[in-house]
Amino acid sequence: MDAFYASVEQRDNVALQGKPVAVGFPEARGVVSAASYEARKFGVHSAMPSLTARNRCPELIFVPPRFDAYHEVSMQIREIFLEYTDLVEPLSLDEAFLDVTVNHRQNPSASLIAKEIQHRISAQTRLTASVGVSFNKFLAKIASDYRKPNGFFVVTPDDAEKFVESLKIEQFFGVGKVTARRMHENRIYTGYDLKQHSEAQLVHLFGKAGHLLYLNARGIDHRPVEPNRTAKSVSAETTFLKDRDNRTLLTVELYHLAREVFERMKEENFCGRTVTVKVKYSDFRTITRSKTFPRRLVQLQDCWPAVRGMMKQVDLSDRPVRLLGFGVSSAGDSREEKHTQLELF
Repeated sequence: MDAFYASVEQRDNVALQGKPVAVGFPEARGVVSAASYEARKFGVHSAMPSLTARNRCPELIFVPPRFDAYHEVSMQIREIFLEYTDLVEPLSLDEAFLDVTVNHRQNPSASLIAKEIQHRISAQTRLTASVGVSFNKFLAKIASDYRKPNGFFVVTPDDAEKFVESLKIEQFFGVGKVTARRMHENRIYTGYDLKQHSEAQLVHLFGKAGHLLYLNARGIDHRPVEPNRTAKSVSAETTFLKDRDNRTLLTVELYHLAREVFERMKEENFCGRTVTVKVKYSDFRTITRSKTFPRRLVQLQDCWPAVRGMMKQVDLSDRPVRLLGFGVSSAGDSREEKHTQLELF
């Protein structure tokens, strides 16, 4: 979906249509959750601090998020998908993979099905979606971002090699700023540059991710669409209005976050073995502390003494804390951990 949260707000409020909109709060520690395309013209984007966004676009309109509304629209779109195939793998509220190799409409053309779905989303939700069509998930994902908004792009097997070679390395799904910077340091700027490196060289430079980079540079992705993929983690975090350096107060806040996470785990019927505490300091340096337990965690009491001990290890001597987070994941299971790594791309 195109600028999903912001587009829903513009659809539901005529006064916002055609104007720069940011979903979030204009507070000193606020963060933009989504930005309309009118706002993006000014360089406003998701995860940007609200004050920075306001400086770039003084006329920016902030709208508080309505996650219930976004979820309702997401379910409406999911129902459209399921009319065509049962193989629907949601990535988030606004994104999913579909495998239409065999489909309920018995239509042999993936492009025609994609066009029909795109039209139906527009007609039924009054929102636009960008669609990427290809023979694997890696290429379909990149294709979906290629001509936003309301885009439609197809990568055929015959075109795949040249298409991947022409991509900037930043366009590769899963390559963030840090990885891109390391690639530039090694004179890797495009898919073509990446393809010139052996698998061993890429593993040496980027660790386990090097295996996937080697395959992706050749347009290869063997991952199937998994309709029943279960959640791998549940987490919560908070950004303080004022930086904190009082360990007692931070521990109390961590307890509330942990309790929220375990309540959600119960609602989602999720159990994990690995807990992680995340701390972001005032200078934006981020650290994490993790512990994996021998058994799956059912209630907060199962891990709280250890979590409290992890918080005691956090250095508060020279900088206060800006953000605190807590999460539980299934990374303790070796099979699930391997699967999670594969999902990074």
